[in-house]
Amino acid sequence: MAPMNRIRVLSMLLLCACVGTESPSAKPTGGTLVNSIGGDPDILVPPLLSTVQAGEVVDLVYDRLADIGDSLSTLNDAGFTPRLADRWTWSADSLSIAFHINSSAKWHDGKPVRSNDVRFTFLSTTDSTLGSGTKGLVANIDSVTTPDSATAVFWFHSRTPEQFYDATYQMPIMPEHVWQGIAPSAWRGSEPAKHPIGSGQYRFLRWIPKAAVEVVADTGNYRGSPKLTRVIWTIAPDFSTAVTRFLSGEADFFEQLRAENLAEVAKHPELRTKQYRGLGYNFAQFNLRDPANHARPHPIFGNRELRRALTMATDRAKLVRNAFDSLALPALGPTVRAYPTTDPNLSQIPFDLSRARQILDSLGWRDANGDGIRELNGNPLQFSLLVTGTSKVRVQLAVLLQEQLRQAGVKVNIEQLDFPVLVERERKRAFDAAIGWWNTQPSPGSVRGSWGTAGSRASSGTNYSSYENPVFDAYVDSALASFDRSKRKAYFSKAYETIIQDAPAIWLAEPIPTVGYHSRLQLAPLRSDAWWAHIPDWWIPADKRIPRDNLPAGTSASPVDSAVMKTQ
Repeated sequence: MAPMNRIRVLSMLLLCACVGTESPSAKPTGGTLVNSIGGDPDILVPPLLSTVQAGEVVDLVYDRLADIGDSLSTLNDAGFTPRLADRWTWSADSLSIAFHINSSAKWHDGKPVRSNDVRFTFLSTTDSTLGSGTKGLVANIDSVTTPDSATAVFWFHSRTPEQFYDATYQMPIMPEHVWQGIAPSAWRGSEPAKHPIGSGQYRFLRWIPKAAVEVVADTGNYRGSPKLTRVIWTIAPDFSTAVTRFLSGEADFFEQLRAENLAEVAKHPELRTKQYRGLGYNFAQFNLRDPANHARPHPIFGNRELRRALTMATDRAKLVRNAFDSLALPALGPTVRAYPTTDPNLSQIPFDLSRARQILDSLGWRDANGDGIRELNGNPLQFSLLVTGTSKVRVQLAVLLQEQLRQAGVKVNIEQLDFPVLVERERKRAFDAAIGWWNTQPSPGSVRGSWGTAGSRASSGTNYSSYENPVFDAYVDSALASFDRSKRKAYFSKAYETIIQDAPAIWLAEPIPTVGYHSRLQLAPLRSDAWWAHIPDWWIPADKRIPRDNLPAGTSASPVDSAVMKTQ
């Protein structure tokens, strides 16, 4: 069938579909959520994923033993709610936790969830051949034993405030019977990676690369059927296309509006916006090691005073206003304001261009030939700044930073790369500087992986700057070891003050996440670590449904197939 004929058929099917008849006051089940996004998931395997898009899908398809509450408290088990585990028991010495598996929990292929699945998940996550970034986050877990099919016991090396968090949040449970015959090193390219089987409230239906991902309600789920029948992520080739799909009504939801989109959204009376406190921050990170020889300090960024001077030459408040308008605040450091352990008044290196120039002069970097660029021993003060070309705001941050540092006599060469290429350069430490973004975890302890010594030295570590300071590490360790909330905050403040003054990065912006959605959607709260956490509780009143809400999942007239046609 020719493309135009397929489109006409699609239109007729949409017009002929019946609307729901349930009472709108009873929060009926049914309806479709179409979320317009600008990129594919990287992989739908819990311990291997690294993108937000993948996390959204995985969190609906898989389940954890217990789920963190909206307060994001990571101290002991306060605030956590039962999931695959319907109850748990702490040992007298708090060095083990016995989780009892809900007898009604089943995998989407019908097999029951058992304790051996929990043990398998831990063993595979910590298998060095898998290469999971989660391995270091669960290092305090010594082992998992299974005294019976319904009980999984976690044994810990030491008693810490975040034992429960480590055992539950970090590891969505995976089915042993699906994965046990596949070597962990081969998981990425395996068949189960393309067709994941979980135990969550949504079943995976299909993933058409560069087009769409679709999941459907698991109507017999042990937690009950979700209110929305299906969730679709329609994948656009770029940000502008993704926004247009939302504004035109092709999609119901857009998860990261920019300031320039707000006026256009306001022109559509059926659209709404909502803000929430996020866990992400932007930064310009410096590589403190020589890309050509990691055993040596970087010829420019190995000098702490020079890094401080570059930070001092950056007007972060102006940069944030220009790049984000009102939808961001200057970043505080490697942390976010949503953490109860973060002091919003952390001392910063102040913007002082005159002082920055003086420091650079004192370090011997002077403009001897009058070309506007400083030199030392004949070498110009210049470096390459990597940025993903697919992110307009990050490119804008790079350009603004380039101009601000130019005024200090520093030449910045911007190098735009595809995101996978940029990440690979970072992993190999083959760069001078890069515009980075971290969407952190609920625990402020995630800073160990991104800025601690362990994250610098581990092969799978994400401390790409190679920043190492035992004082910073010690303060973080002390904070995470304390059961006293005020002491935790005080220790973290000391850690942040240490790294801020060391300046392994210029802490740029903390965005204020702003979502757009159609007014027919009835939202549950948007959680800081995962706005999508409560999607199973979202609903669409029957009298507000549109034709696509009632089409059977996986039909040829679904928005998934419409998205496929748009990419052809």
